Amino acid sequence: MIAHDNDAGRDGPDDDYGSPACMIHLVDPASGALSDQDPRQQQDLKRWRSVERERLVALRRAIPAEERRGLSDRIARELDRLLGDLSGKTVAAYLPFRGEPDLRFWIEGLSVRGAIAALPVVVAPRSPLEFRTWSRGEPLRPGVWTIPVPAGGTLVTPDVVIAPVVGYDAACYRLGHGGGYYDRTLAALPRRPRIVGVGYERLALRTIYPQTYDVPTDAIVTEAGVSTR
Repeated sequence: MIAHDNDAGRDGPDDDYGSPACMIHLVDPASGALSDQDPRQQQDLKRWRSVERERLVALRRAIPAEERRGLSDRIARELDRLLGDLSGKTVAAYLPFRGEPDLRFWIEGLSVRGAIAALPVVVAPRSPLEFRTWSRGEPLRPGVWTIPVPAGGTLVTPDVVIAPVVGYDAACYRLGHGGGYYDRTLAALPRRPRIVGVGYERLALRTIYPQTYDVPTDAIVTEAGVSTR
């Protein structure tokens, strides 16, 4: 487990992770989940997550490019320590978007280590992702949000999924961009892969108030180390 600087991004003593005070009495103290499915509370949660996404994306985009490269290098080393020998494994990763850790060099090196790299592809709104094989030098085409995706590649079911986070909590739940693509995908796969969330330590939250549709990761990797459930 790693310790987090939980004051990162806070504006003052009353901004405790942006936690909505109207929801505190409904939170299960053990899991951090909401104990009530009242529609009004769900709307409060939706608004809170939207505000937190904007804050956290702005926080990571504000990291200078040179610092971000250094943080990405450290995250890659932590991934290597966590995952170990990947020979024969299919590893789905991602190409960076809006200040996410840049692991392209790590993805390109997977084939040298005997692994198969894959990238996610958005097929349709509110649908599970596809994972298609890709290696350095193979063509990419613009996908949704102009994120490059494999122009060809083979459809695969990954053994390991490296998922970027907008935010994350101590229970290894990830806050994504809000489309629900990873949650739908991980729930629909024929077998559960090893799921690793990747982000910067400064994106830590006390809780994301997990819901039944939120799929926890097995670990969160930041430049500071590895946090597991």
